[in-house]
Amino acid sequence: MRRGTFVRWGVPIAAAAVIAGAMGAGPVIAAVSGDPVLPERTAQQLLADAVAATKDKAPPPMSGTVQQTASLGLPALPDMGGASPLSLLSGSHEVKLWYGGGGKMRVAMPTQFDESNLIVNGDQVWYWDSGDNTATKIKMTGDATARHATPTPGPADVTPQQMAEKLLAKADEHTAIRVTNNAQVAGRSAYQLVLAPKDEGSLVQEVRLALDGETYVPLQVQVYAKGSAEPAFQVGFTQVTFTPPAAENFTFTPPAGAKVKEQTIGGGDHSEQQAEKAKETAEGVKVVGAGWTSVAVLPASLEDLTAKPEQTPADGQSHKPWKGGTDGADTSALVDNVLKSATPVSGTWGSGKLIKTKLVTALLTDDGRLLVGAVTPEEITKAAGTK
Repeated sequence: MRRGTFVRWGVPIAAAAVIAGAMGAGPVIAAVSGDPVLPERTAQQLLADAVAATKDKAPPPMSGTVQQTASLGLPALPDMGGASPLSLLSGSHEVKLWYGGGGKMRVAMPTQFDESNLIVNGDQVWYWDSGDNTATKIKMTGDATARHATPTPGPADVTPQQMAEKLLAKADEHTAIRVTNNAQVAGRSAYQLVLAPKDEGSLVQEVRLALDGETYVPLQVQVYAKGSAEPAFQVGFTQVTFTPPAAENFTFTPPAGAKVKEQTIGGGDHSEQQAEKAKETAEGVKVVGAGWTSVAVLPASLEDLTAKPEQTPADGQSHKPWKGGTDGADTSALVDNVLKSATPVSGTWGSGKLIKTKLVTALLTDDGRLLVGAVTPEEITKAAGTK
């Protein structure tokens, strides 16, 4: 399908590295005059509330608009189209969502000229792309359902919940946490947790997590780089309502004249091959360090990063490049552009190219490794020398 199999909303590498950090405990600060008045909660209490609202728990019925903004300090990116996953590395983007519980979800991503929609209603799944006037009916096989494999992100993948869940998953001694003044987010009174790395080698100054004062659902996550007054990355609701959306939000009929296709996900040799490849990739990743200064090390060369991979239809029948796909071209263009600003470096570990943004440092070594972390160049080169 054009723009990849589906519009994949997720956290860019920089944010993913950032939120791998962990937390400790801190004091409670009462709301000052002018801020929303909420019952006082300690950092430990709010931490428990936030974990309960995200971990292994579906969000309550809700609808709203989420805005993601990234200012990572990357060089000017090539034009990759408003719905490209890599376009989320810069600028601001909106997604609208409706979640009704019981397997009912709708996600819409509008762009300047068109809109893509994912509609899930139990076992009925549709993907609508107004740009090419195509409606795709998704069929999930029993094999895919058994593995909880969905063709699209769940609600938590497109809201601050996804980011908050990863942030809260590794609470330990590497982070200081405190409660700061209450705030208004999307018209809702919210508590604010502030998480600050204890590690000097981190590029992160702090992460601010806003929790709804009534439901404790994360409403906004902001990541601040050291020396920056504005967030380098944030995702949050600009409008949210915690009431069940109307049933018509989860029904879809292809418009007259639309091209209708079908796609099956799960089962077959192709799915098994994909699963095996994903397993091999995961096993090849090594993590050096801990907390906010952890560095991911994976096998990769310049040729690997700039290659344009073949995209195979879900039926697994064709092994020729899929003309509709753009992800390979997007990645190649992005890597080429970013490497123009890379700095040649060397040490006892060898030599390579270093790329530093506000929130992430990456090192591509000449011996075939890619190191990525929300750390200083000194930390990344130290990790390169770790066997």
